[in-house]
Parts: sequence; C-alpha cells; structure tokens
Amino acid sequence: MIRMKALGGALTALATAAAGVFLAAAVSTTPASAAGTGTGYLHTNGNQIVDSTGATVRLTGINWFGMETDNKTFHGLWSSNPWRGQLDTMARLGYNTLRVPYSNDSVKAGATATGINDFVNPDLVGLSPLQILDKVIAYAGSKGMRIILDRHRPTSAGQSPLWYTSTVSEATWINDWKMLAQRYAGNPTVIGADLHNEPHAEGTNPAATGACWGCGDTNRDWRLAAERAGNAILGVQPNWLIFVEGVSCPSGGLSNVWDNDPSNDEDCGWWGGNLSKAGQYPVRLNVPNRLVYSPHEYATSVYRQTWFDAPDYPANLPAIWDKYWGYLYKQNIAPIMMGEFGSTLADPKDRVWLEKLMAYTGTGVTGMSFTYWSWNPNSGDTGGIALDDWTNVNTTKQAILQPYLIAPSGGGPTGGPTGGPTGGPTGGPTGGPTGGPTSAPPGACTATYRQVNAWQGGFQGELTVKNTGTAAVNPWSVTWSWPSGVTLGSGWNATVTQSGTTVTAAAPSHAPSLAAGASVTVGFTANGTASAPATVKLNGASC
Repeated sequence: MIRMKALGGALTALATAAAGVFLAAAVSTTPASAAGTGTGYLHTNGNQIVDSTGATVRLTGINWFGMETDNKTFHGLWSSNPWRGQLDTMARLGYNTLRVPYSNDSVKAGATATGINDFVNPDLVGLSPLQILDKVIAYAGSKGMRIILDRHRPTSAGQSPLWYTSTVSEATWINDWKMLAQRYAGNPTVIGADLHNEPHAEGTNPAATGACWGCGDTNRDWRLAAERAGNAILGVQPNWLIFVEGVSCPSGGLSNVWDNDPSNDEDCGWWGGNLSKAGQYPVRLNVPNRLVYSPHEYATSVYRQTWFDAPDYPANLPAIWDKYWGYLYKQNIAPIMMGEFGSTLADPKDRVWLEKLMAYTGTGVTGMSFTYWSWNPNSGDTGGIALDDWTNVNTTKQAILQPYLIAPSGGGPTGGPTGGPTGGPTGGPTGGPTGGPTSAPPGACTATYRQVNAWQGGFQGELTVKNTGTAAVNPWSVTWSWPSGVTLGSGWNATVTQSGTTVTAAAPSHAPSLAAGASVTVGFTANGTASAPATVKLNGASC
C-alpha cells in the first residue's frame, strides 16, 4: 500500500492507497506440473512451490483490498457487480490466487463491515468482516483459487514501519495470526500468512528506529520477528506457507547524506522490497519447506527511482532485481512470490517496466509466483485490473499479464472450503465418458426451488435437483427457463450461463458426476422480477 525508497543515498517516502509487489526469475528445471493451484496444502522444494503430490504450482494471483481500511471489508461491494461476479471474473481472467489485506481492527470481536450494496449483495447483510471473508474464501476455493492472508496494517489508520505499534503489540499481532490459522485449519483453500506488509526504515542513521534485517535488535530486526510469528503460526497450522517480505533499508534507518559519513549511506529499495540480506541472514522456521520470500516492486507511477532514469534503462532492471531479491530464486534458496507490483501505465516507461518484470519472472509453471496490485480500480497510485464499474477490465494491463497467468482449474483443493456456498470454475465441464454426457431417463429427477432473498430489481434463489434414477449422470447439466426480462447475475455450484430465456447450469470439472440418489443445489442471483425456474431438466429429461 505505501512504500518508501532511497534515492541517491537519501530515502524518500511515498504514501499510496495500496501497495504492489514483484516476483522473479527464470527456470532451469521441468518438474511435474499441477493444473491450476494443485491438490491439498502447498509446501516448498528449493525455489519452487509444490502441492501435496509434489507437483509444481505457480501462484498467479491478484490483490483485492479493503479489509485493511475503515470499511473493514472488500472494496467494490458497493458496486452493481455482486461479490461472486467479481470473483468469477478474476478466475476467468486466470488469477488463481487472491491476496487479502486486512488490519487487526477488522478481525476484532464486534468489528463492523461497511460500504456494502445491500440490493446487490443481500447475502452479506449483517455479517461481520470475518464472516464475509469466510464466504469469499469458500467461493474462491470452489473455483480452484487459493487465498493468502496479508496483515497489511495494525489499524485501519495506516501502515507501520514495524510489526507493532504503541497500540497494537507484538502479542496482538501474533495472537490474531494464530486465531486466523485456527479458524481456517483444515481448509486448504487458505494456504498461508503474509506476516506484515512492507516493513521499512524510519529515523535517520545512526539513530535508526525502523525495521532492519539482520541487525540483531529484537525490537527492530524484522527477520527475527518473522521467525517468532512464523513459528507461532506453524505451531497452530503446520501446513501453511509463511510469506516474508523484505525491508527498505537493511539498517532500518534513512541515510544521512549530509554527515559526510559513507557508512550511513546504504543502498535501499522499495518498502518490503529489499531482501538483499536474506541470503546472509535467512528466516529460520521450525517446520521445513514452508518459507516463501515475498518482495514488492513498483514503477514510476509510485515513485521515480534513480534506476528509471539511468542511461541504460530498461536493460539495467534485471541486475537490480537480482540484487534485491531475485538471487534467492536463482540460487535455489527459496521460492519468490511477488506480493505486490503494479502501475497506472500512464508513463511510457511503466509499460516497459511491467513487460520486463513479467519476463523476468519466467514463463510456465516453474516461473516465479506473484499477486498483482490490484483488482481495485481505486488504488490511487496504480489503478486496477477492474475499471471504475468493478465489472469491465483494463485490457492493456491484462494483455501484458495474460501470458503469465495459470488459471485455476478443478474445484476446491482437497479438503474443500469450509462454510458458505460452493461453485464451479468458469468454463464448461470437463471429463465424462467418451461419447458425451449420460442422459437421465424421463421422471428420473426431482426439482425444488427456494427463493433466498429479493430486492428492488433482483432476487437470489437456490434450485435443488435430485437424481432419482438408478445410475449416475456424468457429466450432469441442469437447464431451466425464466420469463423474458429476467437475466442471470451470478451463479455458483456450477458454471451457470444464460441464452435467451434458457439458463444452463453445467457441472463443475471437479464434480462432474451426479450419483444416483444424490442432489445438487445451484445458487444464483438474477436481475428482474423474482421468478421460479420453469421446465427444469436434468440432461434433457424433465424433472
């Protein structure tokens, strides 16, 4: 969200509405790859992230912020696009991971979420921030996406250079992480903790008061704090990945260029983006193969670093990334997951920067992981993938990122999400026997409908279809009709589409078969006068 950087020895700060990150490197090996985000919990193997079967997984995600702000929940819930519709678009575009920033304020007992359009998101009315998060996690997981939780701010007021403040102690920071680890234990949709967003320098050297790396001061050494928090989390949930960002200046202080003391003039980088000391002073966790380094990287739309004006720009960029964090990947020390990176692309140099950065991460499943900043169009210094209507997308940015995205596939990871509705990935069903789907004989199904909610201009419903035949239907497909003027808003538990007055709910690829005696409930929101589905059919047979 906010980042700072040293320029010519002097560190200059820049506050922004949201932060961005980068990740990097080329690949030399070709291990087994996993479709989408793989199976079960994830762990590390050298510079790769792998799933429970050992297949390599690349996280190609996006940030959806807001839970760290005064709203205490995702931004854009005030728009005309339902929350599920926004996740549908993210998954369809190829973002397989969602990084969710939060503040400790938002996870407190009694915290209240604001900025929600009740007509569009009636299922969120009265829910706490954590209950809304539960629903987002459940639906994202049903689409094969993964979730990374990011402690972005101690309070909704703003970021902090250290992981604690005068009002939010280290104990609170760690205890809240343990609470979240326990809340989502057993749910492999949630894969890990980004411990603290953008630790950075404060105070002028030699009187540094900000986050250092490897200085040994337990009150300021971010590396030691990351070990304490990471090990506390792993004590509750040993399957999580621990994402550790860098600092800005390893000393934790801003350079003093006026004291004529070169020892105080160190090389600094973006807030959270400097991992140059991690090779010498690595984060040590009690559970092996859980550490992922997560730098942030930005463009001139955030701050005009000296390297953007170098005569050899952009050829100088790979060496800069190598120095700050890329070496960790290239030397097979640990995986890189660039947690934030982004730009408005207003400056022509920014487009070149983004293209070079993506190429640096490498192509294919063995490339570096990343979560782009951001989905939100209201990020003041970067803008978003979503446009101001929270529905349409910035095609220029998306075109640059698209070749590096690995879409989620399959349903929720093994173990399934807990709570909330489930839904299938965007796109048609896969699998099924050769020769097309199995038909259901007439009278071999029953259908029941429940209207969940209604509001001016729309409604929410659930259609439950039971296979009353003696054989499985594989892959299953349910159709129904609506009166003219009723249009689909969003759907879940299936891939739901509409053509004219006919709606089709196709089986998700992770659950293509509907066993004899089994039922499926398709949820949806729709625009228009509340209407029950008519002429319901299972694979062409009337129910």
